[in-house]
Amino acid sequence: MDIDSAFAWAAGRHHGVLITIRADGRPQSSDIVYGLDGSAILVSVTTDRAKTVNMRRDPRVVLHISDPGSFSYVSFDSTVELSPVCADPSDVVADELVSLHRSISGAEHPDWDEFRQAMVDDRRLVARITPSAAVGQVH
Repeated sequence: MDIDSAFAWAAGRHHGVLITIRADGRPQSSDIVYGLDGSAILVSVTTDRAKTVNMRRDPRVVLHISDPGSFSYVSFDSTVELSPVCADPSDVVADELVSLHRSISGAEHPDWDEFRQAMVDDRRLVARITPSAAVGQVH
């Protein structure tokens, strides 16, 4: 499956499974929500979660997206870049997390100041996933 077709299909969804590699080589999977930014897939993560620790050590990931109702799926072989941890409600990472929230929810948050502070308090960052190949079947 070509990446452009897979990406177009993924654009209509926001839920997937992010698969990272543990230190012992076994896969670790996490349900995530994602947004798209150009040719990248963005995910909000916290700095201390297993998936984030795994991605810092090994940037190879798979993002698997499925639609059980149509027996369709796409898996992206990818690499990931991690932003710095959000350190201030007005920093560029907080801005990117606001944009990501908007793209996923399609709505405004009721209190952006509260949201931005929560991003700092949660020690959130952005995982920017860049697909290199895609496999799957779309019906």
